[in-house]
Amino acid sequence: MAKRIFSMLEAFLIFLLVMMTGITVALLTLLFITSGTTENHKDSGLLTTQSSPATEGSTAPQGSTTLAQGPTPTLASPTPSTPEPTLFQNFSGYHIGVGRADCTGQVADISLMGYSKTGQTAQGLLTRLYSRAFVMAEPDGSNRVVFVSIDIGMVSQRLRLEVLNRLQSKYGSLYRRDNVILSGTHTHSAPAGYFQYTVFVIASEGFSNRTFEYMVTGIVKSIEIAHRNMKPGKIFINKGNVDGAQINRSPFSYLQNPLSERARYSSNTDKEMVLLKLVDLNGDDLGLISWFAIHPVSMNNSNHLVNSDNVGYASYLFEQEKNKGYLPGEGPYVAAFASSNLGDVSPNILGPHCINTGESCDNANSSCPVGGPSMCIAMGPGEDMFDSTQIIGQMLYQKAKELYASASQEVTGPLAAAHQWVNMTDVTVWLNSTHTAKTCKPALGYSFAAGTIDGVGSLNFTQGTTVGDPFWDIIRDQILGKPSEELKECHKPKPILLPTGMMSKPHPWHPEIVDVQIITLGSFAITAIPGEFTTMSGRRLRQAVQEEFAAYGMPNMTVVISGLCNVYTHYITTYEEYQAQRYEAASTIYGPHTLSAYIQLFRVLAKAIATDTVANLSSGPEPPFFQQLITPLIPNIADRAPIGKNFGDVLQPVKSTYTVGEVVEVIFVGANPKNSAENQTHQTFLTVEKYEATSATWQIVHNDASWETRFYWHKGLLGLSNATIQWHIPDTAQPGIYRIRYFGHSRKQDLLKPTVILSFESTSSAFEVVTTS
Repeated sequence: MAKRIFSMLEAFLIFLLVMMTGITVALLTLLFITSGTTENHKDSGLLTTQSSPATEGSTAPQGSTTLAQGPTPTLASPTPSTPEPTLFQNFSGYHIGVGRADCTGQVADISLMGYSKTGQTAQGLLTRLYSRAFVMAEPDGSNRVVFVSIDIGMVSQRLRLEVLNRLQSKYGSLYRRDNVILSGTHTHSAPAGYFQYTVFVIASEGFSNRTFEYMVTGIVKSIEIAHRNMKPGKIFINKGNVDGAQINRSPFSYLQNPLSERARYSSNTDKEMVLLKLVDLNGDDLGLISWFAIHPVSMNNSNHLVNSDNVGYASYLFEQEKNKGYLPGEGPYVAAFASSNLGDVSPNILGPHCINTGESCDNANSSCPVGGPSMCIAMGPGEDMFDSTQIIGQMLYQKAKELYASASQEVTGPLAAAHQWVNMTDVTVWLNSTHTAKTCKPALGYSFAAGTIDGVGSLNFTQGTTVGDPFWDIIRDQILGKPSEELKECHKPKPILLPTGMMSKPHPWHPEIVDVQIITLGSFAITAIPGEFTTMSGRRLRQAVQEEFAAYGMPNMTVVISGLCNVYTHYITTYEEYQAQRYEAASTIYGPHTLSAYIQLFRVLAKAIATDTVANLSSGPEPPFFQQLITPLIPNIADRAPIGKNFGDVLQPVKSTYTVGEVVEVIFVGANPKNSAENQTHQTFLTVEKYEATSATWQIVHNDASWETRFYWHKGLLGLSNATIQWHIPDTAQPGIYRIRYFGHSRKQDLLKPTVILSFESTSSAFEVVTTS
């Protein structure tokens, strides 16, 4: 092998990587090696009850996965603290409840989750994040299911366990691990910091209890609202293709799948949107849930504003249309655009091009002749990432609007749910009637570090790498430990970069115990996937689950893939795609037979529902709930205003007149926005208000949930900061007199005195908006 030559930049980056990794491991070891590493979640001090939401006394051993069926003990449920609403029983349909609640958390001094790019921290807000909950019950109330779509990157195991415990504390056994699905939309512009496994804690730069609590509270609140609002109604289903909104970002992986299989499909992405329309018995609108395979990465890794990306914009448009007269985030109608098998699907439809030369880099390694893989980036259809987000979101909204208007096929039949916890590191997979294979302990491959055309890695790793590099292997072995021969053999042809399944300090680096779950509404089934399925992986799972239902007397089932549910386990590719070892395959952490294992497991759940034997399923090994997670290294410091200034003072005033299409900008003396995550004095960082002469009052026309507004926070030294508020005046703006208001909270920390959080507010001078210059 030729001697490897490194540039000065690469050498410097390698030195930094080694130093940072060493320091991180040392800090983690010092902080946690003396603490208990694993505790069952029912004993956690963060939880609100002493009982687990799951069945105790599980029949499956912790070290293996069993598909044997046996009786499941039942918990004695506490008395619900909230009375159950009286349900009217004599009707055809379902009891339906919808709810939406804010789960934004802090919008500063925290990493954004998704790109794993160092330095991509939150520095303001484009749109608020919401949890959207849908409760559906049979007319007699005997069975019910809950689906929740949340504007976050993914649902973490810790998040799910805490939500289930709080639901159990409030409602007893009504909402449980088997009948509640939590699904992340997968926006890459939401806060991180709510994970318990070490890989994600490091990627998040710590565990933020502030963000975690805000997310949990928002999710539970959305379910509570849906629970209270339940009323008799009907559900209709419709399907249709969305054209021009996505591309496959790993087409060379997709081509590894058998030609005969690919020939059954007209595209290398799933273009079909599946939509549920929810109405009351009078036909009045309640909400919608749609599933469509697209990555919410229209906002790229240069973004620092918290937002819900393209699928969030689609929700925004639909809810604004149905909730006329309400501000964004308010009103009774709830529209969720949920994730599906989006693993290899990008919204950056112009495709990958070399940003230095402009030529296409749509090749097996996503690499450019000059500059390599770091130059190969896919672009969206807009002038910038904000424009691309709205263009793609508009496409999703338009198709959903069309499907919603024409939905006429009613969903009828009983509700059912099945769930198991599974040790995914030890599943025996039947390849055929005589041969078996096994899943692996977790590991990430070299191409994981390369990133994707939606967000390249910071070092010079390349997608499609099937052979390790001696240099990086030595660094890995010295710092993290050498992967065992068994681990390397299990993951072939993946060259292992991070042997996470062998790493347990301060806590395990990846989950072993994951959820598999299906809920059904008559002939409609939602499969809850704990990760990101590629296009063909999703197709295989859907087909397998449909076949299993049909084999046991439930033909013609519509099966949807609901992604990023319950616990995050990276990607799931097909066995054939795994051989190419692009980013998605390198991130398939349980090895080449991961998909086959999931198909096998979901078949068991489908059979149990079809044969009415769900009660005989073992619950499986309970997941852990870890204590003493590392907290962010960013300290909480007191806010300061410049000498002679107060918080909220205007530093850059507005102009006197603007025309439609212009941007109004005002800069205030600011304070850290994370102070506001715990203080509910104000529900928004900003408002745009119009003066109504007839009533001599100011009426709010926009808040910080509006896509027309942007809130930037600029951090200075020693507690000084500025807040910039922009209003991008839409074409629909009415001429008149306007003003912008800023709402914040400052942290006061006097010596030897308790910290105090103080609210403040400020107002710009009035300005006029005219339709023409």
